[in-house]
Amino acid sequence: MNDILASPDAADAPDSFAILAGAVHSPVILHVPHSSRLVPAPVRDGILLGDAALESELDHITDAHTAELAAAVAEAAGLTPWRFVNRLSRLVVDPERFPDEREEMLAVGMGAVYTRTTHRAPLRPADTDPRPLIDRYFHPYARAMTAAVADRLAATGRAVVIDVHSYPTARLPYELHGDGPRPPICLGTDSFHTPPELVALAEKAFAGLGGVGIDSPFAGAYVPLRYYEREPEVSALMVEIRRDTYMTEPGGPVGPGFSRLVTALTTLVDAVTG
Repeated sequence: MNDILASPDAADAPDSFAILAGAVHSPVILHVPHSSRLVPAPVRDGILLGDAALESELDHITDAHTAELAAAVAEAAGLTPWRFVNRLSRLVVDPERFPDEREEMLAVGMGAVYTRTTHRAPLRPADTDPRPLIDRYFHPYARAMTAAVADRLAATGRAVVIDVHSYPTARLPYELHGDGPRPPICLGTDSFHTPPELVALAEKAFAGLGGVGIDSPFAGAYVPLRYYEREPEVSALMVEIRRDTYMTEPGGPVGPGFSRLVTALTTLVDAVTG
């Protein structure tokens, strides 16, 4: 169940991501894009921050312990979900951004290749050409995720992408829409790919964690562009977990809330596959 499957593009970026096999009949892919702190040395050379400042930025930008959460859920679920895990920091590339002018986060220097930090300080030179990093890391990741969804569609007739994220208790300066509620669990939805019944299952699964909100402070859900607004059998839901519910902020260890999260997310996975 823990085999790392090579994608057709794995030779382009062999250590960038891991696809961890689940049950043959599971439609669920737990997508973990922002859990890693790893910045390869050639990429580090293009970052302006000193070592201490970079560690601080990683504390704030990383969705700490979400890969461990997904692994624990995979172990506990009745039907093991698949996992797609980014092995590199989102400071290398952010695989959930549009790689072009469609991305609204370009307004704060945080498109697919960030040029600004969470506190809007310079991260890379403003004139950085993002194309080498996008070609090296972003496109292979996107192709592999597309292939993973295609595989679930072929095997089960549907694919359910559950995006596993976390977010800080207090709004950070980079957030464009951070002035709304910040509930313990924020469910990000898409009007085409997030059916009401999936939202209802998630609200029920997370009901005991102190409150569930919709699309605030973060909205949307990740779907590979090949299927976006084209394939209704691809469902998607973003699960944003407020960090004070399970860990010490900004980048500290897990706390007692972690086990409750494992139970709740496992309940959702089991409900989706049941």
